[in-house]
Amino acid sequence: MIRTSRIGLAHMMLALFALAIIARSAQLQLVHGNAWRARAERQQSRDRTVPAPRGEILDATRRVLAESRVMVRLEIAPREVTQPGKLRRALVGLKVDKAVIARALDESLKWVTIPGTFLSIDAGAAIGLHGVYSTTTITRSYAVTRGMQGIIGRVGNDNKPVDGLELSLDSILRGTPGSATLLVDSRGQRRESPTVPGIPPTKGNTIVLTLNNDLQQIAENALGEAVQRMGAEGGDIVILDPHSGEVLALASRRADSRQTAATTLLEPFEPGSTMKPFIAAGLLERGRVRDQDTVDTGDGVYEINGREIHDEHHLGRAPLAEVLRWSSNIGIVKFAQRLNAREEFETLRDFGFGTATGVPYPTESGGILRPPMHWSNQSPASMAMGYEVSVTPLQLALAYATFANGGELVEPALVKEIRAPDGDVLFRHSRRVVRRVMADTIANKVRRMLLDVVDEGTALQAALTNYMLAGKTGTPRGMLRGHYVAGRYNPNFVGIFPGDAPQFVIVVKLTAPQGSFYGGTTAAPLTKAILQAAIAARDAALDRGKLASSIVRRPDSLGTSVVQAGTQVTALDVASPESLSVESVTEQASSLPYVVTLPAGRTAAAPADSLREVPAVRGLPLRDAVRSLHKAGFRVQVARTSGSTSGSTSPAAGELAPSGTLVRLLFDY
Repeated sequence: MIRTSRIGLAHMMLALFALAIIARSAQLQLVHGNAWRARAERQQSRDRTVPAPRGEILDATRRVLAESRVMVRLEIAPREVTQPGKLRRALVGLKVDKAVIARALDESLKWVTIPGTFLSIDAGAAIGLHGVYSTTTITRSYAVTRGMQGIIGRVGNDNKPVDGLELSLDSILRGTPGSATLLVDSRGQRRESPTVPGIPPTKGNTIVLTLNNDLQQIAENALGEAVQRMGAEGGDIVILDPHSGEVLALASRRADSRQTAATTLLEPFEPGSTMKPFIAAGLLERGRVRDQDTVDTGDGVYEINGREIHDEHHLGRAPLAEVLRWSSNIGIVKFAQRLNAREEFETLRDFGFGTATGVPYPTESGGILRPPMHWSNQSPASMAMGYEVSVTPLQLALAYATFANGGELVEPALVKEIRAPDGDVLFRHSRRVVRRVMADTIANKVRRMLLDVVDEGTALQAALTNYMLAGKTGTPRGMLRGHYVAGRYNPNFVGIFPGDAPQFVIVVKLTAPQGSFYGGTTAAPLTKAILQAAIAARDAALDRGKLASSIVRRPDSLGTSVVQAGTQVTALDVASPESLSVESVTEQASSLPYVVTLPAGRTAAAPADSLREVPAVRGLPLRDAVRSLHKAGFRVQVARTSGSTSGSTSPAAGELAPSGTLVRLLFDY
């Protein structure tokens, strides 16, 4: 009886224990089953983000400038390697260091990481071996010049952008990451799950830039050579399509070779005399100056508000066109007095100064243009001469584009197209006008004045043999730490090419060159060299058909400068042609040989009204040339300077000028 009770109790206890096990099992599987399964999955698998390749960056001709490559990193478990010979040969083929290969085959080590990354196709022989583990990674490669690198920017080791267009256009380029599931074994080694499908990454969009790689290289090479030859601290070049606003080249060079930032967008400077055409345009647009209007530049020194302003060339009374041609500070200051402070400010503001252009580049500078409330009594004169206002080379190029396209300020563009990974066009640049700055008649009139600057004025060294070029020189004083430094200048030149049917606006600026520092002898000839190289290049963003129609066949050339900045000029005032003889000029000016290269030009009779056409006298003997000019109603000044072709005049032949205007007649000696 007692024994039976003990056996029953034991059975009862076993039954209760079994029930407890069943209840616990039910609890684990039915109640907490999902939680335990998730915990097991976390221990046995890992989710991995698969980076997306960034979109390509192409130049305007679809040449690849930046692209992402899918690479692999190799890790080896030496104790798991079953074919050491094949692994050795595979690593040798990847040019892995011998010491690293020895460690990868050393069974005393548990894990070895091979330095560097490899293309999957190159590393395929190693990846297929037992004991070799690979991890996919993305690297960014560039096929660009140093200057282009500063524009495009860089991507760090984590596939994240650092600067440049890579940073500002990151949302377009970066793509969408994918995911994958990795299984983890008892030793912690990870392998991609064969049963859980991953999500493949989506490549970023492709960006086609407006930049032309050939033109960019031409600009960078020319700039680098010029900076080195002139001992300059650096320089900048911008080449722009004046009609569409597309930026074709941005070249920058600084003394520190490690600096690659696009200073054409980041570093404003005082432009000096290249600002004068905008004052001229403002005057013409408001009807404040007529063709026959002149100002007296005196003997080249003018005092205003206790400040002396100087001219390099003594013009006497001069119209606006001649003021621009010879870059007269006194002339432009006197003409600018016809504008009040608000009008002068609005003129410069409307050309885009003082405001960032809006190109997709991080930290673009907007330059400096202070409102009149912050001006001093010297500010109107300073700003007319290109001081107390700072501009970036890109802003200056866009402002000059208004003279090339009929008076419209256009929005600049660095991005030509955006394409999806499948090739669909998501965006295509179209011309956008910010505002109309002036009437097309005014724009064309100023451009004709700028043609004279190159043909007969301060930019003779920029003149091309068979093409017309319009432009303006500037030689502003340079600053260091907010103060002007004696002997330091930032010469610059802005050209419009071709002058009759523009395709380029080109800005060339040099920083503190040694020796010659005038814009006409530094930046102007550099512009000429760039344009000659672009014309000769196979693909430099030029329309060859339109360019052919702009060819000018010149029977002779002006050659070197008629009057260059810094050249000593001796002038012989001629009161009457009857008192002039070759012998008298020879006695005063040594020898004046005459080389006739053109047939005798026509002599224009004086019109009945006050405006008279300057006659063409090139090729005439000195006595006949002076007689023709006097007969037309002009005063004559004979100037001699080395290298000019005899017979050229200022104002140029064919221009209208008031009766009594002083005409400079230039001769070789």
